[in-house]
Amino acid sequence: MNILEDIKQAFRQPNNTLKQLILINIIVFVVLIVLRTILVLVSNAGIYSMLMSFIALHSSLVTFLTRPWTLITYFFTHEGFLHIIFNMLNLYWFGQLIREYLGDKKLLSLYVYGGIAGGLLYMLSYNLIPFFAARAFDSVMIGASASVLAIVVGAATLLPNFTFNLILIGPVRIKYIALFLVILSISGAVGDNAGGNIAHLGGAVLGWVFVKQLQSGRDLGRPLHAFLDFITRIFTRRPHLTVTHRRSKVAVANGAKGMKTNASGKPSQTEIDLILDKISSSGYESLSKEEKQKLFMASQKD
Repeated sequence: MNILEDIKQAFRQPNNTLKQLILINIIVFVVLIVLRTILVLVSNAGIYSMLMSFIALHSSLVTFLTRPWTLITYFFTHEGFLHIIFNMLNLYWFGQLIREYLGDKKLLSLYVYGGIAGGLLYMLSYNLIPFFAARAFDSVMIGASASVLAIVVGAATLLPNFTFNLILIGPVRIKYIALFLVILSISGAVGDNAGGNIAHLGGAVLGWVFVKQLQSGRDLGRPLHAFLDFITRIFTRRPHLTVTHRRSKVAVANGAKGMKTNASGKPSQTEIDLILDKISSSGYESLSKEEKQKLFMASQKD
């Protein structure tokens, strides 16, 4: 029961997207393991295979049209221990950077868009490229690798010289880690897991484009969050006036602290000057997550 309470608490907490994404992947993984074990023991393994066919992404466009939700469900689904461990570690390490510098909404956008981009490129490749024609009729894909690689490449695009200390290797800039993973995916695009590696590349391209657009002042994640906000309002039935009132209170609180933002949503010059003074006196690492996000927002082009 304590575990269930911990999980509930993780989903109640605001600005907790990274932990929530990891938890969803782990919960789905554990449920599938338990179901598979039970069904195999009672000689009903076929039911498990049928279940997987409704959450894995099929290369067949005809099958996909009857199960369009699989473009989302596939990137929350894993079957192998090494597969999920590798993906969740990379999601945690690089997701922390995206969360710290861009915020939870950008992290969610990268994860979802990266998975969708990878899934679409996978289906298009298996239906348009002759090399994959022979295996296209029965190919399926699961795993969060495309979503995770979007976050890895997004972090490397945003902070190319940020350094991770790798075991047995030492300090390595994350742009080289991202480059290695992309090259690994390119080399595997004609191997046994060709579809998965093609999806990785779709996620990688999305991650690069997303951050580049963000640096130019365009947030590609706005439609996603507008949709999620709409769904949230439907299920919570909260009147729009309540949301507006809450935003007004936040604006008043910011004004009381001398931390006003422009009409565009960017921090004011006074606020940026205070942040720069803090960097000058205490160094960049002394900034809070919110201050780093505001500094990044101020650097975006109009």
